Amino acid sequence: MSPAIRASSILPGRREDIELHTADGLRLVGELALPADRDPVATLVCLHPLPTHGGMMDSHVFRKAAWRLPALADLAVLRFNTRGTSSVRGTSEGTFDAGNAERFDVAAAIEYVEFAELPNIWLLGWSFGTDLTLRHGCDPGIVGAILLSPPLRTTSDDDLARWAESGKPLTALVPEFDDYLRPDEARRRFAAVPQAEVVGVPDAKHLWVGDAETVLDEVVRRVNPAAPVPLPSTWDGPMETGDASAYADRTVAAFADLPTPGSTPGGPADAG
Repeated sequence: MSPAIRASSILPGRREDIELHTADGLRLVGELALPADRDPVATLVCLHPLPTHGGMMDSHVFRKAAWRLPALADLAVLRFNTRGTSSVRGTSEGTFDAGNAERFDVAAAIEYVEFAELPNIWLLGWSFGTDLTLRHGCDPGIVGAILLSPPLRTTSDDDLARWAESGKPLTALVPEFDDYLRPDEARRRFAAVPQAEVVGVPDAKHLWVGDAETVLDEVVRRVNPAAPVPLPSTWDGPMETGDASAYADRTVAAFADLPTPGSTPGGPADAG
């Protein structure tokens, strides 16, 4: 029987530590993962959840994307820490700015993959990273974007109108039991973007614990339609084991101390 792909499995790929340099003079740390022995067919630029509540480039869905998708779906995966964010890779310079100055971080990541001549650039935002995507990511250089658990916390009507006008594909994966924005409300909010696709994911929650494979399948369906999905759950080739123990307390970080618009104390937690 072929070995199972587990949460800590690292499939073959070319991985290198990288640095991004922002227009306002900061150095951001990250990693670029590429297929081991061929060129990628598309590129994911990952924008992570809220760094003040545990979000970083190694948040579990992005870590699994980088460890699996170069081998399983011929994708390049760029992950990085936004300003002031730390992970095992290191700490990016600067200070968290609630998604405002982070516009320079998003631009630096897109510029990096363009300069590296990586193909078919998609943004993959998660939670706080979806607001970064919607506010700052509608760039001529990208093909489209996929949003995981979008809270639409700081995204404005003007931001949505910009995406609508661009015509770029936009997919929102919305957990059935999200703490912030659930599928029916998401469909109402994203109606402002005619090309937006809202996919409700049954039984899922905001942090996608136990549902990372579902997320990766849905991402690959859109970014590389030629790849077979569901993605394989076993692997016959070489496979390493990563150490995710440093993040055991951050994978399921809670966001209860940040109230959401319209929420009451002790109510639904902030989406991160």
